[in-house]
Amino acid sequence: MGSVAWAKGCLRANVYTEVPDGGWGWVVALAFFFVEVFTYGIIKSFGIFFQDLMIHFNESNSRVSWIISICVFVMTFTAPLSSVSSTRFGHRPVVMVGGALISLGMISSAFVNSIEQMYITVGVVSGLGYCFAFLPTVTILSQYFQKRRSLVAAIASTGECFLVFVFAPAFTALKDYSGWRCCLIVMGVLQSTIILCGALLRPIVIQTKQEVVHKTLIKQIETKYMLDNEQTRTSIDSVDSGVQSLSTSCTNIAGHSKEEEMEMEKKEEETGMLPGASVEKEEPSAPPLRNKLLDFSVLKNCSFICYALFGLFAALGFFAPQLYVIPLSISLGIGKDQAAYVLSAMAVAEIFGRISIGWLLNKKPIRKIYIELICVLLLCLVLVVFPFVYEFWGLMVCCVLYGFMLGTVAASHIPMLAEDDVVGIEKMPSAVGVYIFIQSFAGLAGPPLGGFLVDLTVDYGAAFYSCAAGMGVGAIFLALVRPAKTGLCNRRKKQQQSSKAPSCENLTQDNTIVVELPDDFLDLDIVAEESLSKSKSGDSSARARSI
Repeated sequence: MGSVAWAKGCLRANVYTEVPDGGWGWVVALAFFFVEVFTYGIIKSFGIFFQDLMIHFNESNSRVSWIISICVFVMTFTAPLSSVSSTRFGHRPVVMVGGALISLGMISSAFVNSIEQMYITVGVVSGLGYCFAFLPTVTILSQYFQKRRSLVAAIASTGECFLVFVFAPAFTALKDYSGWRCCLIVMGVLQSTIILCGALLRPIVIQTKQEVVHKTLIKQIETKYMLDNEQTRTSIDSVDSGVQSLSTSCTNIAGHSKEEEMEMEKKEEETGMLPGASVEKEEPSAPPLRNKLLDFSVLKNCSFICYALFGLFAALGFFAPQLYVIPLSISLGIGKDQAAYVLSAMAVAEIFGRISIGWLLNKKPIRKIYIELICVLLLCLVLVVFPFVYEFWGLMVCCVLYGFMLGTVAASHIPMLAEDDVVGIEKMPSAVGVYIFIQSFAGLAGPPLGGFLVDLTVDYGAAFYSCAAGMGVGAIFLALVRPAKTGLCNRRKKQQQSSKAPSCENLTQDNTIVVELPDDFLDLDIVAEESLSKSKSGDSSARARSI
């Protein structure tokens, strides 16, 4: 019985009078860590299978790389569907369904016979599961924290870096020992733990203290009346049948009704009503408006539009550099073993970058949008420096700096939507879906664009220049987010308020408002008074005549 009660308690929603900044939120943070491990972590480390897939299916590198491109595109393109599903059914079932799709897609990819089939299993099925698992988790995590939101989200998002640094070598060893098909099955089984993580996402409800007290009183009153009804039924059923039972039952009912009247008088005195006063029936209020499944009103928000354009152009620099850093190092004469150390160093630096930005944004008072702007500018600068390196240690320094700055931007750009400078926590669930949806086009176009420039210029540095250009344009739009929030939007509101406010001509010297009445208002009033006086005089004269 105790385990059943504990399970039922875990399924209920958590009700708080304010944002807890802890409590069950720590369990949600742990669940988000493992969701990061088995979503973005798997996507980043999937490159360990590229060589085996090219040899087994006799395909080119570009055709194999489309597996991850399709997966990332489906993951981001279906973000509005994830937001709609979370609003309609809740975060928990959506994440659990996402975990099942991820595991199904990865396990079924171990039995494919062509690269096109893997486009469907990993690209479409697992990509849709990644979207269902990731977005609702990061959304509900933001709802559990307010003061520590940035720090907790940054630490929990290090899961993807943890997998690249720890599990990628383990998966490589397993692949070499048992083959890539068996390794994909093991990865799919491990990804099924996302279903358990989704089960831990208890919904959160924030209520004021007055609402909590009101609901508690209603429950107490309902319980008391239920007990009174049970006692009434027992008193009626306990009396023998016949005429005497009817009279006795009537006396019992009458006595019970007097007791109920006394209790009602006490309750009326406590609530401030006069005894015996009739209670007016409240008119049925309109049914509460249901939350919109996908609130597209965020597209009317100037600050959100600027922030979405920032995400669109900045996404060009999120994926391409990691794909081209190994070819760049080989073109510089660096061995493959040393190039692998470069990727490991990038992953470790990204962990420190995520934790550092979380700690920094947790400080008060601080304008978080400006801190993110500084990080984006530094990331853009690092991307420009990449093509100028010509030896191993220079490339290592650039990769460490890039990993650190990428961690700062990657850990803050989605939680930043919950800040008032962008849309706020109330509209974050819908804003996340629209924001990631807009990013999907850049995520799909980024790697092919870099590859096209490399083929055109026969220089891997061109890919880094394209990423730096996209990040620079994104920084311009990010710099406009705060002015759009404080300047353009507030200016429109002030104009609307000034149009509705009374004009200065109607204000007297003592600041009292003079209401202008129509010209015929006074005439109508005078006519009404004259007619009333005439009717009174007519009545008095009629009485005098009758006398």
